[in-house]
Amino acid sequence: MPIDIASIQVRLDGLFPHLMGVRLVAVEPERVLAEMPVRADLCTAGGILHGGAHMAFADTLGAVGTLVNLPAGKWTTTTDSSTKFIAAAPVGGTVTGECVALHRGRTTMVWQTSIRRADGKLCAVVTQTQLVIDAPG
Repeated sequence: MPIDIASIQVRLDGLFPHLMGVRLVAVEPERVLAEMPVRADLCTAGGILHGGAHMAFADTLGAVGTLVNLPAGKWTTTTDSSTKFIAAAPVGGTVTGECVALHRGRTTMVWQTSIRRADGKLCAVVTQTQLVIDAPG
């Protein structure tokens, strides 16, 4: 059954990823691709994308990847995240995040997101663990 990207994007409406401008491009069980504009309000005083924005972007993609793999009655939360910053993403551009599954287990899922600028330069690599939990009642 194909994944309905539009319905997932609607679930982000009004939430932090929506405020950051995250736009889902492709969602598959083992891969999530998205874009985010590098706006001034997401940057440091030096005009480059804030490290926290990189991390929040990647966290969103790992959560989406986990969401589409969850069995009925389950939910997810991030338990661990590690970020390696490599290059700056300047204001006015767009970053692309490609998140791939490293492990899709019954109780945890591990995702790795590569964030790149429009010129293809790697800006950050984020690896995170998502815990699979019972959905809130």
